[in-house]
Amino acid sequence: MKILSDRRHGVERVPRGNLDVAYVRAGRRGTTPLLVIPGGPGMGSVLPYRRLRRMAANRGFDVIMVEHRGVGFSRRDRAGVDLRWEDLTVAAAVEDLVAVLDACAVDRAVVYGTSYGGYLAQVLGATHPQRVAAMVLDSTYASVDDFDLCRAYLRRLLWDGDDPTTRGVAAALRALVESGKVTDDETAVVVPLVYEIGGVPLLSKLLMAVGRGRRRLWDRLAALVTGELSRIRPYVMEFDLAGAINFREAYAQKPDGLPLDPALPFASIADRFPSFIGEPIDAPAALRNFTWPVAVVSGARDLRSIPAVAQRIRDLTPHGVLVPFDGLAHSILDNHPAAALAIARQTTEEHLHLLPTRTAHLAALRGRGKVALGGPLMNLMLTGSARDPRGERVAGMLGVDLPDVPDRSPSS
Repeated sequence: MKILSDRRHGVERVPRGNLDVAYVRAGRRGTTPLLVIPGGPGMGSVLPYRRLRRMAANRGFDVIMVEHRGVGFSRRDRAGVDLRWEDLTVAAAVEDLVAVLDACAVDRAVVYGTSYGGYLAQVLGATHPQRVAAMVLDSTYASVDDFDLCRAYLRRLLWDGDDPTTRGVAAALRALVESGKVTDDETAVVVPLVYEIGGVPLLSKLLMAVGRGRRRLWDRLAALVTGELSRIRPYVMEFDLAGAINFREAYAQKPDGLPLDPALPFASIADRFPSFIGEPIDAPAALRNFTWPVAVVSGARDLRSIPAVAQRIRDLTPHGVLVPFDGLAHSILDNHPAAALAIARQTTEEHLHLLPTRTAHLAALRGRGKVALGGPLMNLMLTGSARDPRGERVAGMLGVDLPDVPDRSPSS
């Protein structure tokens, strides 16, 4: 794997044991800095979020991002060797954040964490509350038990069809499984992804296509999503090493033998990683002691951190508000970075209570992420003929762009 230059990408480093942890900083100094913690574990911070940092700098932010240990610029120790399993812990990842704040001479920051990054934000708040000025918890979780809630919700929605809006697609999915046209492993990765990206209309089109024998898009999605857990994309997604944090401290769900089980793909690779030993903190208890403004952000189509989990987190925080988005899915930071930055700006004691009333305005802001292209691209693949040059061009684009969809790790 080619090692990239720190200088070319604006990377600074802070000594942390046997690792010089990498970070980047951009924008205007003099304001309360914004510490952005992306999802993962395995997602890079430096390369995937260059556009976000430019956007933040143009909006007057002083933004700091730390490369997760075990990933990209923070993957290797000083000898150039991959970090060991024992180096990869939630506690160490949080202390990396603190060390970078110290190196930047930042006493307190607005902390924006999405998914796994939101969990790190909670641990940071529990262990170093004096470093937090305000917090945005985007599409995150507070306990491994939350994943069981999400699995039950996924099944009620897309297998049982308890919601009238999903009754038709649930019936179509059950028919495909019962006929043997799709497998349990495939549905576990493809169905949640397509629903998150395009909702019922896109999922319905895809299921109809598969029922007619048109499996091209279905097969491509199954391969891409499954590959995210084993394929290394240097400096972008490196779950192969950082996944140790996920399996040891952040994810304990096992397959239960029932349909539409998001635990299936992770069970297939679990033996490559350390076993689960327990959560590092009692995050639900810690949330009750957060004295700063907290915006809990949730997308209505999120199946990895469902709206009910977001509501629970909001209810635990003394100074929190729920900021729901009807048309978005997992990680507002990745789906709609302009809205995410606007939320970060307004998560103050003065403006916090107004955020829930501004979601329509925030959703309408210009500046969607690359994830937003997924729905239109898939629609064109499903509606264009095999000989349509536009369809072929979109298929090529899909093969390149889909990995930029937020990874399907349960803590992402």
